[in-house]
Amino acid sequence: MKLSSSFVPTLKEVPNEAVVSSHILMLRAGLIRQLSAGIYSFLPLGYRILQKITNIVREEMNAIGAQEFHLPALNPRELWESTGRVEAFGDIMFHVKNRDYILAPTHEEVVAYHAKGVLKSYKDLPQTWYQIQTKFRNEARPRSGVIRSRQFLMKDAYSFDSTEEGLDKSYLAQDGAYRAIFDRCNIKYFVVGAASGAMGGSKSEEFMVESEAGEDTVAYCEESGYAANIEVAQSIVDSAPRFENSEELKEISTPNVKSIDELCEFLAIDESQTAKSRVYIFEEEPVLILMLGNEEVNESKLEGFLGGTVRPAHPEELQKITGAEAGSIGPIGFKHRIIADLRLKDANNLISGANKNDFHIGGIDFKRDVPQAEFTDLRIVQSGEKSIDGKGELKVFKAIELGHIFKLGTKYSVGIGANFLDENGKENPIIMGSYGIGIERILACFIEQNHDENGLIWKKPIAPFDVHLLGLNMKKEIVAETCESLYNQLNEAGIEVLYDDRKDVQAGFKFNEADLLGMPIQLIVGEKSLKENIVEVKVRATGERLKVNLDEVLLEIHRLIKHQV
Repeated sequence: MKLSSSFVPTLKEVPNEAVVSSHILMLRAGLIRQLSAGIYSFLPLGYRILQKITNIVREEMNAIGAQEFHLPALNPRELWESTGRVEAFGDIMFHVKNRDYILAPTHEEVVAYHAKGVLKSYKDLPQTWYQIQTKFRNEARPRSGVIRSRQFLMKDAYSFDSTEEGLDKSYLAQDGAYRAIFDRCNIKYFVVGAASGAMGGSKSEEFMVESEAGEDTVAYCEESGYAANIEVAQSIVDSAPRFENSEELKEISTPNVKSIDELCEFLAIDESQTAKSRVYIFEEEPVLILMLGNEEVNESKLEGFLGGTVRPAHPEELQKITGAEAGSIGPIGFKHRIIADLRLKDANNLISGANKNDFHIGGIDFKRDVPQAEFTDLRIVQSGEKSIDGKGELKVFKAIELGHIFKLGTKYSVGIGANFLDENGKENPIIMGSYGIGIERILACFIEQNHDENGLIWKKPIAPFDVHLLGLNMKKEIVAETCESLYNQLNEAGIEVLYDDRKDVQAGFKFNEADLLGMPIQLIVGEKSLKENIVEVKVRATGERLKVNLDEVLLEIHRLIKHQV
């Protein structure tokens, strides 16, 4: 491809100081251009890379026997209502105003619809279907470029099995394919346990890349390899102590005290002596959640424990439910379900709200005074805590989700009515799995891990071109003729070449653009070197420069490509 007839990088459109961001680098290098918030056009160079990534994904999906489909992005709303996901997705789902349709954020309902009546027998199973297609999600605050956008390209795959053992095999096949895809794309990643969220199902795992641009937070233990999304991560921490003697319950006047910090200051106590109360609504019923001290509720863990979505009670609801406002609520006298974090199990001599404004109760003994309480892990883990396997400390950091695999079970087949007949002629719902990869995210994650202060550093096999051919002072006939000859030779040899044949661009500007675009090899042709029958070869990743005889250029380029410069 020749630069004179293609889209030129946008060096002057984005400030230099932002070059460390993958989003800014993609803009500056002319890979993408923003059309609207969270909506991006892929320009020729960027689209070329997407095609290479897509081909790798397709090859690995085909290698495990998956069949490729192309499903409509425009879906009837009623199909999604049958599984309850219109409500589950909420405002994230795009709705068509003048028709009863939605723009699909994923395709579980659609594949279940197509499986219904087609996969009729256990003999038709297992099956795996996939597509590489555009998805739509109404992100409230799209950010980090293509990492969190409103329109994006996804590989979504779906497995159909007759047994749980079959689902296990399908799940492992996808896991292996994902690892192969990310390895081939030269991305450093790790795998974490995750919450299934609106997708549902019994198990899910995420493939993650550490990055400050990430929208997820994960906990990782380097010593043991334990990794989990913060939504489900666990750690080993000390529980609240149980003292030998339990105090009697006592009401304490605490005027204008609304927070744990204010309570500790007012009574001159440590927060480990307190139990914080939060009221949530689950299936229209209130639930009191108790945490030790200032710890916050991990709502994903709470929803996993309850088996459904929750919401915090509104301020106007609290008075009716508890008789008090936020800051004065506690377990003594609470007439509904109570769930406490494990750190509070069997704890005594604690202080919490009295369900009466401006009062707290001291001397609370969970065994004696709150025997109906249920206990589960509801904490948000912190850096420095012991890994749940006891083999090291956790590090909590931001990460980008590259891919997500789910064991869905029968949620969608039941909702849609996709059943099969087993060996005994009995009808059963098909057991499903779902597996997604963000294609643009692979591109963004690669850039996050492969750039320097000058720009991008590409590697095969997703490098847009193998060689960047730069002609210096193209007005000189000897330079132009040599470049044209090398361009043709490299193309004929099957080497992909980006040729900077522009005549009115200074050499320094061409060098800067070449480093910004980051092709693995730069082939530099100048009048002075040609007088000695020499051209210069630069390895972008290392900055190494080689002087190569013109007759040996192809041989040297092949050598460098073979050794994956």
